[in-house]
Amino acid sequence: MIHDPASDHGEPDLIDRVLRRRFFSKKAGQENQVGLLPTEGWRRRNLQFLGDVLLPTLLAPRRPGRVIDGGVPLIDVDKLGVTWLGHAGFFAQIGGVNLVIDPNWALWHGPVKRVRHPSLWAGDLPSIDLVLVTHAHFDHLHLPSLRRIARGQPIVVPKGVGSVVKRCGFGQIVELETWQQAKFRDLEITLTPARHWGARMIHDIHRGFGGYLIQSDERTLFHCGDSSMFEGFRDIGQRATIDLALMPIGAYLAPSGRPVHMNPEEALDAFEMMGARHMVPMHHDTFPLGGEPIHEPAEWLERSAHSRGLQDRVRLLHEGETALY
Repeated sequence: MIHDPASDHGEPDLIDRVLRRRFFSKKAGQENQVGLLPTEGWRRRNLQFLGDVLLPTLLAPRRPGRVIDGGVPLIDVDKLGVTWLGHAGFFAQIGGVNLVIDPNWALWHGPVKRVRHPSLWAGDLPSIDLVLVTHAHFDHLHLPSLRRIARGQPIVVPKGVGSVVKRCGFGQIVELETWQQAKFRDLEITLTPARHWGARMIHDIHRGFGGYLIQSDERTLFHCGDSSMFEGFRDIGQRATIDLALMPIGAYLAPSGRPVHMNPEEALDAFEMMGARHMVPMHHDTFPLGGEPIHEPAEWLERSAHSRGLQDRVRLLHEGETALY
């Protein structure tokens, strides 16, 4: 589905509009939706999260952002570049297109405090041609952050999420169902399945969710969005040769007890299931959303990558740092 507010900013449309959905299934996405009910022991876990994670971060000073010398480097059209913006947010350069995925410059999400000042703000980024959002959760679809970068360019979201972003200042709003594709210039963008859920509020479980395969003639980038471990990663890897996978590694000790995120070991399992060439982790060291210590996911990932002999293929980025492939 495409909503076109008839922008007068002169930005290009999504060419070929929305393509047909490949590998169609009536239940695509539904079978991977995690239920909303917490598991037994949720009261104890919430008290532990409050005392061990939330209150200590509230009382601690927010760490300063890193100084980024020279800003974001611009790369050749046949290369792939990603810049970590914190949490699940990335600025990516692929196929001559500058795009942003799940940007979030919030310092607070309710009582949850960002533990570090952003190292790069919206105004520090090169011009943005296209925006992607993986699902409607507040830490991935942050409306003030989206408004900062909206200049009439297209935005791609899962089905049912377009209404949330319709007043942000974007041009076309393109909604995709699982395995459906859209084209922008020379890029092919596919919404991939995930094991998660998409409700922004309790009552709107109809909203879609997923990750994105972003393919140019030369490179393929995969942004997982949020997901717990599931067999669908094998299917994703069979549909594309992935040069770089952006994989979530934090918030795996959910206070609700629901299986909604991967731990670092599972993220590496998914990375290997897909046969991706390189991996950059995300969803860590920004917002304390799980019961684990804020520093644990990155340290666990480094240990596991070394034990598996993957240290040359897995790269931890500092916030604001750019990696080229």
